[in-house]
Amino acid sequence: MNGTDLAEEPRRSGLAQRVGEALGPAGVFFRGFLEHPRMVGSIIPSSRATIERMLAPVDWDRCRLFVEYGPGVGTFCGPVLDRLRRDGELLVIDTNPLYIDYLRRTIRDSRFSAVLGSAEEVETIVRQIGHDGADYVLSGLPFSTLPDGVGPAIAAATHRVLRPGGAFLTYQFSAVARDLSARHFARVETSFVWRNVPPCLLAWAYKDGDTAPA
Repeated sequence: MNGTDLAEEPRRSGLAQRVGEALGPAGVFFRGFLEHPRMVGSIIPSSRATIERMLAPVDWDRCRLFVEYGPGVGTFCGPVLDRLRRDGELLVIDTNPLYIDYLRRTIRDSRFSAVLGSAEEVETIVRQIGHDGADYVLSGLPFSTLPDGVGPAIAAATHRVLRPGGAFLTYQFSAVARDLSARHFARVETSFVWRNVPPCLLAWAYKDGDTAPA
């Protein structure tokens, strides 16, 4: 790379950001998919039908902290904040700085926190924002394409961070996340949403006690 290339790189990056933002959330989401395809579960955000079905079992009255892994451009953030109690908090964690920067600039709610980091670090991040645990964790991460060992580590950390009675909510295009959840959670319920591109498997893994099943 020569000096001209170095000078052009920030210009190209800035142009890509402007083009993405001109296209709205869909443009930002698509740019994130192009940059990190293994970390984004789909080329387009989840459908309204998926959002409604995924969040339906949540007991919003008892939810003090709701965590989301891989929020993208915030497809679930608005619906979660609409349902979340006034003293609750929504924490989102993503490894893509493009998405975190976009969410920090576009969501103006005192109950919202966006952290650049890995879902494997959820326990540390939750403590850093002043909580001793989470009530619900939502994930649309593509567990089937994550690097070796990352999916199991995330599932184990999620079980540990959830309070008894909490749940790990996943929406996927394969059964990997459901099967990983079943290793740690005593009760896993599933459903399927056809009105999504592509259709996806939903799972709710409930933490009924203080320890994982043997």
